[in-house]
Amino acid sequence: MRSDQGFTLIELLIVVAIIGILAAIAVPGLLRARMAGNEASAIASMRAISSAQQAYSGKCNGYAPDLPELSAAGNFLSPDLTSAAAISKSGYAITMTVGAGNLVLAPPPVGCTGTGTTYYATAVPLSAGSTGNRGFATDEPGTIWQDTSGAAPTQPFVPGGTVSVIQ
Repeated sequence: MRSDQGFTLIELLIVVAIIGILAAIAVPGLLRARMAGNEASAIASMRAISSAQQAYSGKCNGYAPDLPELSAAGNFLSPDLTSAAAISKSGYAITMTVGAGNLVLAPPPVGCTGTGTTYYATAVPLSAGSTGNRGFATDEPGTIWQDTSGAAPTQPFVPGGTVSVIQ
């Protein structure tokens, strides 16, 4: 006796093909959404660094030379951004150094070390085209700049080519 219950091999192959087509349509959209989220996180990190530097400047009469100093001098920035001089966060490498034309202010107030007149913070994708497409940078005025080539905009910031202001 034969049973007519169940699915045939052709029916199962059709279902698998439909699932494959749906996955092929959904995956690129998911990757674009992930890159957009990574870029939004990098922009938020640049804003947080800029705000922390302004608060640090009020206390220390100058800007911090690196990310760990923003934590050491009074927790101006969250630990996820101050654990090292260069950190990886949400697919981006975030760094901060002294900026172009920096002058070291001496002596720094108690609780502050090596304050200067400039800073330069950057966020570049760990894998351009995969974790993000744009590079970001900011400095003393707090304006956030983007470079659509994936590299960090260089100081002095000048709009043109692939470099523009996002804020």
